[in-house]
Amino acid sequence: MPEQTRSVTFENVGKRYAGGVAAVDGVSLEVAGGSFVALVGASGSGKSTLLKMVNRLIEPSAGRVLIGGEDVSAVPAPQLRRRIGYVFQNTGLFPHLSVGENIAVPLRLAGSSSRDGRDTAARVAELLDLVELPREMAGRMPDALSGGQRQRVGVARALASAPRLMLMDEPFGALDPVTRDALGKAIRALHDRIGLTTIMVTHDMAEALLLADRVLVMEAGRVVADASPNELLAGKGGPAADALVAVPREQAHRLAELER
Repeated sequence: MPEQTRSVTFENVGKRYAGGVAAVDGVSLEVAGGSFVALVGASGSGKSTLLKMVNRLIEPSAGRVLIGGEDVSAVPAPQLRRRIGYVFQNTGLFPHLSVGENIAVPLRLAGSSSRDGRDTAARVAELLDLVELPREMAGRMPDALSGGQRQRVGVARALASAPRLMLMDEPFGALDPVTRDALGKAIRALHDRIGLTTIMVTHDMAEALLLADRVLVMEAGRVVADASPNELLAGKGGPAADALVAVPREQAHRLAELER
């Protein structure tokens, strides 16, 4: 799977569980390389299931997923996942490993203690710089960090193998609003600076509108809206999207009233 190709294509993808319940139902779309796409919807809408089909944490019951035109099922799952950055809500840091050791896990899984002629310590230091954490933090243990710092370490680990595709599943959900906002801006800046393709799952429509180039709204396993933030704010996404947009819009109006 060529690293320079980063588009993601879903071809009539579906996922059904026992009893015939459809978590994802016939989704077909393409995520262009270099774009930042948000998957939004209520709990149970299928957004996380769809995301996890990209790195084969969940296998589809129907259809196929392609990265750069190549079917992900043609690549052994461990090899595929080493080429994809993955960040989720609870970071998944190993509590018995230091920050530096956590970040270096993908490099060790790849069977190399070096990358591009640089040793692991230098790569860890570079990644800490990238996520705006002090280099001396490499020696700390995860439980000595704040939630926002742990999530930045999770992002650094996801970037360790220099992936061109980043998957994020509710990455800011456990953070306080101030940290969440700051980290969201940092992730978007990293996306632009590195030239990633990013697919982010969130239940927060305001977050999706502010960070993404394109927003996909899911309902009952289907994509019911596919539009830019401007189009959604203009009411062009349909009823399900309008209902989600109405929440931050109403909150903004109420705050404006309080300021009068």
